Amino acid sequence: MKDYLIRGLAFNDEIRFFVTKTTDLVEEIRQRHDAYPTAIAAVGRTATVTTMMGAMLKSGDRIDVAVRGDGPVGTIYASSDEMGETTAYAKNMQVHIPSNAQGKLDVKGVVGGGNITVVRDLGLNEKYTTTSPIVSGEIAEDFTYYFAASEQVPSAVSLGVLVDTDNSVIAAGGFVLQVLPNATDETITKIEKAISNIKPISTLIHEGKTPEEIANILFGGEENYRILRTNDVVFKCTCSKERYADALVTLGREELENLAKQETTELVCAFCKEKYQFSQAEITDLLENLK
Repeated sequence: MKDYLIRGLAFNDEIRFFVTKTTDLVEEIRQRHDAYPTAIAAVGRTATVTTMMGAMLKSGDRIDVAVRGDGPVGTIYASSDEMGETTAYAKNMQVHIPSNAQGKLDVKGVVGGGNITVVRDLGLNEKYTTTSPIVSGEIAEDFTYYFAASEQVPSAVSLGVLVDTDNSVIAAGGFVLQVLPNATDETITKIEKAISNIKPISTLIHEGKTPEEIANILFGGEENYRILRTNDVVFKCTCSKERYADALVTLGREELENLAKQETTELVCAFCKEKYQFSQAEITDLLENLK
């Protein structure tokens, strides 16, 4: 089953929801960065929630998330859009620490304390930035708090990444449920009960449950919700050689002149690890364009 996301409304349009499977996305991130289990669990959860936040955007907009913790994994960066095209990485992907008291990957231990920054790029150089504290380091709880504190939307966030003994990602995904202003106390009670009884999201995905089947569990049957949109979720970076050329120009003449003395200049994208080679002639051309 490929990665995809569904979004819709439940219980007489009183609840907005997003459910996604991101197993392939998170596994590709792991492979590209040779990530260790606890690190990919933290980055995978962040990539998953960022994908769902991207689905909340309008066409052409983009969202960038930074989880700036003081733990050994360092800052986690993720970026996505309304099409489900997502990428993510952390400053230190080769981090793994002993399991927590529950025998699970200690995501809290590698993330630490700090804050979350969310930047929405609305186009035409218009960016909207919000921040909130890291309240637990488990990522899902942190974004539950973020939605309530920074966006004033009561929400429930569930995220999970299941890692196999060979370090590969065998299940990943999540859901976001948001209470709309017209929600009744009865509906809120139903949602709270469903969340308290549901299995971990990574377990459901590992069992082969689709996003629709997970929605069925959450809302007690397909008659209680309607899907407004379905889209694929894929790993896709926005980097390109042209963008890196533009970045080189910002270094200024002196630095470019130093680079022009080298046979080749190699730049590596932090998000996807793609390598871009610039020859002496290409660096010289950039210098010429500065004149």
